[in-house]
Amino acid sequence: MAEAQSIPVGSTTAGAVAVAAESTVATRMSAPPSFDVADFPVPHGREEEWRFTPLERLRGLHDGTAVATGDGVKVAIGTSEGVTVETVGRDDARLGKAGTPVDRVAAQAYSSFEKASVVTVPKETVLTEPIRIVVHGEGGVAYGHQVIELGAFAEAVVVIDHTGDAVLAANVEYVIGDGAKLTVVSVQDWDDKAVHVGQHNALIGRDATFKSFVVTFGGDLVRLHPRVAYAGPGGEAELFGLYFTDAGQHQEHRLLVDHNVPHCKSNAIYKGALQGEGAHAVWIGDVLIEATAEGTDTYEMNRNLVLTDGARVDSVPNLEIETGEIVGAGHASATGRFDDEQLFYLMARGIPADDARRLVVRGFFAELVQQIGVADIQERLLEKIDAELEASV
Repeated sequence: MAEAQSIPVGSTTAGAVAVAAESTVATRMSAPPSFDVADFPVPHGREEEWRFTPLERLRGLHDGTAVATGDGVKVAIGTSEGVTVETVGRDDARLGKAGTPVDRVAAQAYSSFEKASVVTVPKETVLTEPIRIVVHGEGGVAYGHQVIELGAFAEAVVVIDHTGDAVLAANVEYVIGDGAKLTVVSVQDWDDKAVHVGQHNALIGRDATFKSFVVTFGGDLVRLHPRVAYAGPGGEAELFGLYFTDAGQHQEHRLLVDHNVPHCKSNAIYKGALQGEGAHAVWIGDVLIEATAEGTDTYEMNRNLVLTDGARVDSVPNLEIETGEIVGAGHASATGRFDDEQLFYLMARGIPADDARRLVVRGFFAELVQQIGVADIQERLLEKIDAELEASV
């Protein structure tokens, strides 16, 4: 496992390629997955999976002192005809199918929620409008659990929108049936004081397609852990991320793609911009190709644009390969300053400095925003990027 680095402005980094003899698939550097909180010690900040996270800002989510309140979050789900929405208890057999908690906060969330939301799209159903889930913080502490399940050959787009103020630990599961296609857009647009820690588990069926967009703007601390595994050959996963880290914010995205069956694909692209004193972004990209996963084709990339002094990026792509029978595998990471030459080029053609700066940053994110495919979300994200830039002028 490569040693993570604090990357100076203008430098680049790349992770390690390792051939492992045996596998205990968690984050490859932590305790084995478990639904039991007791199986995870209270983190002290020196563990590999926690050393970038300011534990004191988790507000007790990591040590059991955060007690759920009645005014935590409100969840509203808007669906299309034919889609089933259920509120279920902890004993529902569909819970936990997509994956198991891999750290103490995720296990705490699984052990603490009272009711879970299950959204089911029947087999061969093709939705023409997105399923919209609004998670709005009411100022308290909450633990949550959501399941999105698609039957065979179904197609759906799901938008999960996080707003307001809360201290939230939640697990989200995506169960994608054979031949199904699921696109998920998870937007973290919290108020300034919010804390959000989440594990997203996707289980991709045979010849199924999963496309994920994780968009993070708000919050004091946001730590998300998207994870992908495959239930049959032919599955494809595209993981896209966009984050804009402002002064004092901590935004952390930790990915794991577990290629555990043959002939599957994955592609991860995360891009971030940072500005302001104390802005801190962390991106960890783990891809594991197990011995049984012949024919795997995978790539991951992280790009960061530092707009001001005082910001810090830790970016670590990791690739572990247990078989030589693969189509391809690669990774890349780069962090750099705002390009003054691009700014000069635009200004020399009569574009004011503020507008030129906005165009450069929009262009940096355009590759990802254009692929979302939900017009109102795309427009909102571009407006949010403009607002962030205007606030820094």
